[in-house]
Amino acid sequence: MEPRTLDHVAFWVADRAPIVAFCERHLGMHVIADEANFTLVGSSARHGKLTLFDADGPRERGPLKHVGLRVSDLAAARTELPAGSADVFEIGEGIDVTLVEAPTDVEYDLDHVALWAAEPAATAEEYLRYGFDAAGPTRVEVGGAFLELHEGDPSQADRPLLNHLAVLVESADEIVAAARELDIEVESVVDAANTYAAFLWGPDRVRIEYVEHKPTFSLT
Repeated sequence: MEPRTLDHVAFWVADRAPIVAFCERHLGMHVIADEANFTLVGSSARHGKLTLFDADGPRERGPLKHVGLRVSDLAAARTELPAGSADVFEIGEGIDVTLVEAPTDVEYDLDHVALWAAEPAATAEEYLRYGFDAAGPTRVEVGGAFLELHEGDPSQADRPLLNHLAVLVESADEIVAAARELDIEVESVVDAANTYAAFLWGPDRVRIEYVEHKPTFSLT
Protein backbone atom coordinates (compact mmCIF):
# COMPACT_ATOMS: atom_id res chain seq x y z
CA MET A 1 0.00 0.00 0.00
CA GLU A 2 1.47 3.32 -1.07
CA PRO A 3 -0.98 6.22 -0.64
CA ARG A 4 0.17 9.44 -2.30
CA THR A 5 -1.59 12.19 -0.36
CA LEU A 6 -4.26 12.83 2.25
CA ASP A 7 -7.16 13.56 -0.11
CA HIS A 8 -10.08 14.47 2.16
CA VAL A 9 -11.75 14.08 5.52
CA ALA A 10 -15.45 13.20 5.57
CA PHE A 11 -18.01 13.91 8.29
CA TRP A 12 -21.62 13.11 9.10
CA VAL A 13 -23.60 16.35 9.65
CA ALA A 14 -27.26 17.24 10.11
CA ASP A 15 -27.13 20.51 8.14
CA ARG A 16 -24.45 21.03 5.51
CA ALA A 17 -25.32 24.61 4.54
CA PRO A 18 -23.98 26.55 7.58
CA ILE A 19 -20.71 24.61 7.53
CA VAL A 20 -20.28 25.19 3.80
CA ALA A 21 -20.98 28.90 4.32
CA PHE A 22 -18.31 29.08 7.07
CA CYS A 23 -15.73 27.37 4.84
CA GLU A 24 -16.49 29.73 1.95
CA ARG A 25 -16.50 32.87 4.09
CA HIS A 26 -13.58 32.18 6.42
CA LEU A 27 -11.40 29.36 5.01
CA GLY A 28 -10.84 30.25 1.37
CA MET A 29 -12.81 27.24 0.12
CA HIS A 30 -15.47 26.77 -2.53
CA VAL A 31 -18.03 24.08 -3.32
CA ILE A 32 -16.38 21.48 -5.54
CA ALA A 33 -19.35 19.12 -5.72
CA ASP A 34 -22.86 19.39 -4.33
CA GLU A 35 -24.81 16.14 -4.54
CA ALA A 36 -28.08 14.86 -3.10
CA ASN A 37 -26.42 13.40 0.00
CA PHE A 38 -23.07 15.20 0.32
CA THR A 39 -21.15 18.41 -0.37
CA LEU A 40 -17.42 18.52 -1.12
CA VAL A 41 -15.57 21.75 -0.26
CA GLY A 42 -11.94 22.79 -0.59
CA SER A 43 -9.59 25.34 -2.12
CA SER A 44 -8.67 22.87 -4.89
CA ALA A 45 -10.24 19.60 -6.06
CA ARG A 46 -6.80 18.01 -6.36
CA HIS A 47 -5.68 18.84 -2.82
CA GLY A 48 -7.03 18.29 0.69
CA LYS A 49 -10.79 18.69 1.00
CA LEU A 50 -13.68 18.30 3.44
CA THR A 51 -16.74 16.18 2.64
CA LEU A 52 -20.05 16.67 4.44
CA PHE A 53 -22.49 13.75 4.34
CA ASP A 54 -26.11 14.04 5.40
CA ALA A 55 -26.91 12.62 8.83
CA ASP A 56 -30.19 12.40 10.72
CA GLY A 57 -29.62 14.52 13.81
CA PRO A 58 -26.47 15.34 15.80
CA ARG A 59 -23.44 13.07 15.88
CA GLU A 60 -20.98 12.00 18.58
CA ARG A 61 -17.31 12.95 18.45
CA GLY A 62 -15.90 9.40 18.60
CA PRO A 63 -12.20 9.24 17.62
CA LEU A 64 -12.02 12.69 15.98
CA LYS A 65 -10.12 15.44 17.85
CA HIS A 66 -9.62 18.11 15.18
CA VAL A 67 -8.49 18.83 11.61
CA GLY A 68 -5.48 21.03 10.78
CA LEU A 69 -5.45 23.19 7.65
CA ARG A 70 -2.17 24.50 6.23
CA VAL A 71 -1.68 28.16 5.32
CA SER A 72 1.38 30.10 4.22
CA ASP A 73 0.61 33.17 6.39
CA LEU A 74 -1.10 32.32 9.68
CA ALA A 75 -1.57 35.93 10.79
CA ALA A 76 -3.28 36.84 7.53
CA ALA A 77 -5.45 33.73 7.58
CA ARG A 78 -6.61 34.41 11.14
CA THR A 79 -7.85 37.87 10.13
CA GLU A 80 -10.40 36.06 7.95
CA LEU A 81 -11.85 34.18 10.94
CA PRO A 82 -14.70 35.44 13.13
CA ALA A 83 -13.51 37.84 15.81
CA GLY A 84 -12.33 36.09 18.96
CA SER A 85 -11.72 32.70 17.31
CA ALA A 86 -9.54 30.43 19.45
CA ASP A 87 -6.53 28.56 18.12
CA VAL A 88 -8.83 25.56 17.68
CA PHE A 89 -12.26 26.69 16.52
CA GLU A 90 -15.49 24.97 15.52
CA ILE A 91 -16.84 25.28 11.98
CA GLY A 92 -20.11 23.64 12.95
CA GLU A 93 -21.65 20.53 14.55
CA GLY A 94 -18.56 19.66 16.58
CA ILE A 95 -16.03 19.82 13.71
CA ASP A 96 -12.98 21.50 15.25
CA VAL A 97 -10.31 23.06 13.03
CA THR A 98 -6.93 24.67 13.60
CA LEU A 99 -4.68 26.56 11.18
CA VAL A 100 -1.01 25.63 10.76
CA GLU A 101 1.58 27.89 9.11
CA ALA A 102 3.83 25.93 6.75
CA PRO A 103 4.98 26.07 3.12
CA THR A 104 2.10 24.98 0.90
CA ASP A 105 1.24 24.90 -2.79
CA VAL A 106 -2.42 25.55 -2.00
CA GLU A 107 -3.86 27.57 0.86
CA TYR A 108 -6.05 25.66 3.34
CA ASP A 109 -4.71 22.29 2.25
CA LEU A 110 -4.94 19.47 4.79
CA ASP A 111 -2.01 19.57 7.21
CA HIS A 112 -3.11 16.90 9.69
CA VAL A 113 -5.98 15.05 11.29
CA ALA A 114 -5.80 14.57 15.06
CA LEU A 115 -7.42 11.42 16.46
CA TRP A 116 -7.90 10.08 19.95
CA ALA A 117 -6.23 6.75 20.74
CA ALA A 118 -6.06 4.71 23.94
CA GLU A 119 -2.40 3.90 23.18
CA PRO A 120 -1.15 6.52 20.68
CA ALA A 121 2.25 4.92 19.99
CA ALA A 122 0.77 1.48 19.38
CA THR A 123 -1.96 2.93 17.15
CA ALA A 124 0.62 4.89 15.13
CA GLU A 125 2.53 1.66 14.63
CA GLU A 126 -0.64 -0.05 13.41
CA TYR A 127 -1.17 2.63 10.74
CA LEU A 128 2.10 1.55 9.12
CA ARG A 129 0.30 -1.60 7.90
CA TYR A 130 -2.08 0.71 6.02
CA GLY A 131 0.67 2.39 3.99
CA PHE A 132 1.34 5.39 6.22
CA ASP A 133 4.94 6.33 7.06
CA ALA A 134 6.32 6.86 10.55
CA ALA A 135 6.77 10.53 11.50
CA GLY A 136 7.45 10.26 15.22
CA PRO A 137 6.31 8.14 18.15
CA THR A 138 2.65 9.14 17.85
CA ARG A 139 2.42 10.54 14.32
CA VAL A 140 2.30 9.08 10.81
CA GLU A 141 2.63 10.76 7.43
CA VAL A 142 1.22 10.48 3.92
CA GLY A 143 2.35 12.80 1.13
CA GLY A 144 3.42 15.57 3.51
CA ALA A 145 0.28 15.50 5.65
CA PHE A 146 -0.10 13.75 8.99
CA LEU A 147 -2.27 11.74 11.32
CA GLU A 148 -1.60 12.69 14.92
CA LEU A 149 -2.60 10.29 17.69
CA HIS A 150 -3.52 11.83 21.06
CA GLU A 151 -4.22 9.92 24.25
CA GLY A 152 -7.94 9.72 24.83
CA ASP A 153 -11.04 7.62 24.28
CA PRO A 154 -11.28 6.60 20.59
CA SER A 155 -14.44 4.55 21.01
CA GLN A 156 -16.65 4.54 17.95
CA ALA A 157 -20.04 5.84 18.97
CA ASP A 158 -23.18 4.52 17.33
CA ARG A 159 -23.42 7.83 15.48
CA PRO A 160 -19.84 9.05 14.90
CA LEU A 161 -19.02 12.50 13.56
CA LEU A 162 -16.15 11.13 11.45
CA ASN A 163 -17.36 9.33 8.33
CA HIS A 164 -13.92 8.45 6.96
CA LEU A 165 -10.39 9.56 6.09
CA ALA A 166 -9.36 9.36 2.44
CA VAL A 167 -5.95 8.94 0.82
CA LEU A 168 -5.21 9.15 -2.89
CA VAL A 169 -3.80 6.04 -4.58
CA GLU A 170 -2.88 4.88 -8.08
CA SER A 171 -5.03 1.75 -7.97
CA ALA A 172 -7.86 0.93 -5.58
CA ASP A 173 -7.93 -2.66 -6.84
CA GLU A 174 -4.29 -3.10 -5.82
CA ILE A 175 -5.22 -1.82 -2.36
CA VAL A 176 -7.96 -4.44 -2.08
CA ALA A 177 -5.52 -7.18 -3.05
CA ALA A 178 -2.91 -5.95 -0.56
CA ALA A 179 -5.51 -5.65 2.20
CA ARG A 180 -6.57 -9.24 1.74
CA GLU A 181 -2.97 -10.40 1.93
CA LEU A 182 -2.56 -8.45 5.18
CA ASP A 183 -5.86 -9.72 6.58
CA ILE A 184 -7.26 -6.17 6.69
CA GLU A 185 -11.04 -5.97 6.40
CA VAL A 186 -12.37 -4.42 3.18
CA GLU A 187 -15.63 -2.65 4.00
CA SER A 188 -16.71 -1.82 0.44
CA VAL A 189 -15.63 -0.82 -3.07
CA VAL A 190 -17.38 2.16 -4.66
CA ASP A 191 -17.36 3.05 -8.36
CA ALA A 192 -18.41 6.72 -8.75
CA ALA A 193 -18.42 9.19 -11.62
CA ASN A 194 -14.97 10.69 -10.98
CA THR A 195 -13.44 8.18 -8.60
CA TYR A 196 -13.03 4.50 -7.82
CA ALA A 197 -12.39 3.68 -4.19
CA ALA A 198 -11.81 0.93 -1.67
CA PHE A 199 -12.90 1.43 1.94
CA LEU A 200 -10.95 -0.43 4.63
CA TRP A 201 -11.53 -0.65 8.35
CA GLY A 202 -8.51 0.98 10.00
CA PRO A 203 -7.21 1.17 13.58
CA ASP A 204 -9.93 1.86 16.16
CA ARG A 205 -12.51 1.13 13.41
CA VAL A 206 -11.74 4.35 11.57
CA ARG A 207 -12.84 3.95 7.95
CA ILE A 208 -10.06 4.70 5.46
CA GLU A 209 -10.90 5.34 1.82
CA TYR A 210 -8.22 4.59 -0.76
CA VAL A 211 -9.47 6.68 -3.65
CA GLU A 212 -8.32 6.56 -7.25
CA HIS A 213 -9.03 9.52 -9.54
CA LYS A 214 -10.34 8.31 -12.88
CA PRO A 215 -8.75 9.66 -16.09
CA THR A 216 -11.98 11.60 -16.61
CA PHE A 217 -11.67 13.33 -13.20
CA SER A 218 -13.01 16.81 -13.88
CA LEU A 219 -13.71 18.46 -10.52
CA THR A 220 -12.21 21.93 -9.98
